[in-house]
Amino acid sequence: MNKAKIVFYCKNCGNEHAKWHGQCKYCKEWNSLKEKKVSSLKIKSQTEFGNYSKKENIPLKISEIDSEDEIRLIVKDDEWNRVLGGGLVLGSVCLISGEPGIGKSTLLLQTSMKFNKKVLYVSGEESQRQIKVRSERIGKAIGQTFILSETELETIFEQINGINPEIVIIDSIQTLHSKMIDGSPGSVTQIRDCSSELIKYAKSTGSAVILIGHLTKDGSIAGPKVLEHMVDVVISFEGDNNNAFRILRAKKNRFGSTSEIGIYEMLSAGLREVKNPNEIFLTLNSSKLSGCAIGVSMEGIRPLTLEVQALVSTAVYGTPQRSSTGFNSKRLNMLLAVLEKRAGVQLSNKDVFLNITGGVKSEDPSLDLAIVSAILSSYHDTPIDKKICFASEIGLSGELRPVIRLDKRISEAEKLGYKVFVTSGCIKESTKRKGIKILELEKIGGLINNLFE
Repeated sequence: MNKAKIVFYCKNCGNEHAKWHGQCKYCKEWNSLKEKKVSSLKIKSQTEFGNYSKKENIPLKISEIDSEDEIRLIVKDDEWNRVLGGGLVLGSVCLISGEPGIGKSTLLLQTSMKFNKKVLYVSGEESQRQIKVRSERIGKAIGQTFILSETELETIFEQINGINPEIVIIDSIQTLHSKMIDGSPGSVTQIRDCSSELIKYAKSTGSAVILIGHLTKDGSIAGPKVLEHMVDVVISFEGDNNNAFRILRAKKNRFGSTSEIGIYEMLSAGLREVKNPNEIFLTLNSSKLSGCAIGVSMEGIRPLTLEVQALVSTAVYGTPQRSSTGFNSKRLNMLLAVLEKRAGVQLSNKDVFLNITGGVKSEDPSLDLAIVSAILSSYHDTPIDKKICFASEIGLSGELRPVIRLDKRISEAEKLGYKVFVTSGCIKESTKRKGIKILELEKIGGLINNLFE
């Protein structure tokens, strides 16, 4: 006789408990435990529907493991390859998240059509006809892309067993459900168990699996937090519907760096790679405006020139406002305090607004000097020459601190036609260039003496 036992699982983190508690002992969430009946019969694993085990799994000494056979699938998309660290690794599981309508499905459909491999694109949100219409708008497929509109996991594995694809794309993991698991599609249990079966399939066959994940209203990926720990790569697709530009950013990557970004422009014919990010981050206006400065930032190994805009005005409501877009507001307050204490600039009764153009968000401390320069430019109402760029971190005592990969920053500024590069002192002779002047400063007071007096 099939006996069923009762367990309690947390709808927030997905962990199971033997008995009911008012608070989950794992994530500390209150009133999150739900009752679940589990059959005592051992259910056949979904990955056993096909003969997926291609190699014997035995323990090996670390010195005996061959690490040279890590094969990456390279696609004709430099931005995608850069974020993944050189391409998609066979046997890996990648999770891509983003706001609704940001272009996740378009990105993966477009990418699947560029792979010269057998790809199975599984959609639980669109019909095959809808995907066909979108694919005709995007372009011609060069690979072998199969489209399946299905949400039941058992049926998907049956089709996988027949096609044997090298890449499986699931759009989205929240729409899948298994008839062997209690719960509706999108529930914590369904997401966790369906993801677990897909990960087992990827690891046992060497096929790559890409999952699309929905976001909750607070910006986190829907489902248990353990999902992000289980996969190999977590990528966020950022942007907004009012801006045509999208940023692909790796938050977790077991096979590469997490500091790389890929930049796309959303067009009617799909997503276009932006090979020169300066075309979207810099203003083409040739008029001289106060409150603008150019900072040379680094995203991974890619130098980016970002335009920083600042507005300083007299506070009319008594309490000065401090507003920052694209930059840490707490760090902005620190820089304002340094300006007032170390440079004697009275900002205690001023409203300060800061913006990094292009909709980009940056945490690079090398933008400190550009931000301070933009604030001083607006404060004195003195434009900064557009041929000057900045890169330096500012300390609490007002000193300019060195930044990493300075030679790449200077080389990028020289290629873009800048004439003066302002940074901290102690630059190596090998870093200096003939086509650009390096202005070395030690303290923030030197910036005021050289540019605003």
